[in-house]
Amino acid sequence: MRITRDNLLHAAKSLCIDFASKKDPDTLMTHFSTTHQCVAYEHGLPFLAPFLGRHFVGRDGVRDYFKTIASVMSFERMEFSEYIVDPEVQKISVKGRARFTWLSSGQSWDEIFTYALDFDDDCKVTDHQVWADTGAAYLASKGQLGTS
Repeated sequence: MRITRDNLLHAAKSLCIDFASKKDPDTLMTHFSTTHQCVAYEHGLPFLAPFLGRHFVGRDGVRDYFKTIASVMSFERMEFSEYIVDPEVQKISVKGRARFTWLSSGQSWDEIFTYALDFDDDCKVTDHQVWADTGAAYLASKGQLGTS
């Protein structure tokens, strides 16, 4: 398959739509490579949240990443915009926004975050990196966010 900008954009948008629609981890995994080792990594210090600073490796690892997030946080009004597509290196960067709630404390915050997605030759994700507001997540997990 020849990778085009449109192929990559469609693949990234499909994953983002499914995630924003709160699809289950097995559905999300349909967007990930079966021919390359997959990795999910959310940048941040591991002591701030159970999904930060850890490489979730392999299809089972990526599935665990999505399950871990769902076990501690919920979100609403998630949307994605500003897709930057580089077909030469098969990568996409995209900006997201949502309102997150830490389940155990009930504290919520609005956040803008970024995904960097790498794709294989079948337009399936191999690497899923996230940059987000780790400080807000940590404070909400401790019930110290200050706003709700």
